[in-house]
Amino acid sequence: MMDRRQLCAGLLAAPFAAAAPSILRAQNFPARPIRLVVPYAAGGGTDALARVVAQAMAEKAGWSVVVENITGAGGNLATQNVASAPPDGYTLLQANQGPMAVNPHIFKNLKVNPLTAFDPITLIAAAPLVVVVPPKSEFTDIKQLIAYAKANPGKLTYGSAGNGSASHLATVLLNVVAKIETIHVPYKGAGPALNDLLGMQTQFMVTTIPSVLGMIEGKLLRPLAVTSKDPVTVLPGVPTVAESGWPDYESTAWYGFVVPAGTPKDVIETLRKTTVEAINTPLVKQRLEGEGARPVGNTPAEFAEFMKKDSARWAEIAKTGVITLNN
Repeated sequence: MMDRRQLCAGLLAAPFAAAAPSILRAQNFPARPIRLVVPYAAGGGTDALARVVAQAMAEKAGWSVVVENITGAGGNLATQNVASAPPDGYTLLQANQGPMAVNPHIFKNLKVNPLTAFDPITLIAAAPLVVVVPPKSEFTDIKQLIAYAKANPGKLTYGSAGNGSASHLATVLLNVVAKIETIHVPYKGAGPALNDLLGMQTQFMVTTIPSVLGMIEGKLLRPLAVTSKDPVTVLPGVPTVAESGWPDYESTAWYGFVVPAGTPKDVIETLRKTTVEAINTPLVKQRLEGEGARPVGNTPAEFAEFMKKDSARWAEIAKTGVITLNN
């Protein structure tokens, strides 16, 4: 029989034994490359930020983070792919507004509920967008564009990075606030949408600043306004939509990391710490400042609450029927 000393020793050792797998897992993670899935095509703002964060994680922690673009269905194919991955921390999703907060309210028969299918890691940043037109466009400021749209409902077309993307949603909000009607043309990523805008197949676009900054500097596109409440440093002289006459308008593109639900808490914390360290490096800070944004790096609980509130906001907007899914 076990004597009293053996029993006490066993009881004392039990908590440590239970904690051992968690401690060992955290110490050994990651033991292989991490897959970071981006729900949009290469070349856009979401993809660019994912790659610069992955690079910073490699430089800061020595991790190997491989970026994979899975496009289609407004980001739903990417969310389905990651949601079905093993919850072991080796598959991350670059989460943003469309797939996480909007799609559940506009897509019928959605296979994944993003608010329950994923565990949040951290919000990386929220950044403004910019309204752009080709240089030969008749519009030289946002007031002219909106005035034309009011006088000619349904005549202006705009491209986006896809249904439910930040570029799509920012334009939906512009339609609502300015009380105009424009036609949505979705693409598989910002790159193809910009190509058609340059060719004047569409008339304007609201898109992430990194995806067009070089084109603006090269005079290939004309900026009309930014979507934040405050001006953006990298676009001096470009007014905000709010100060141009629509004070209730503000729209941002936000980015964060999530993992499949059920991922061990210690692994999530390791991912969070490394992500926060990465987004606070000069490399990423410079990238974010180029978007008029700043690093956030909040807790999983705070990020979960942020997504919950944004989802509720878009649920109300979706009820009005202003978000249409053109294919």
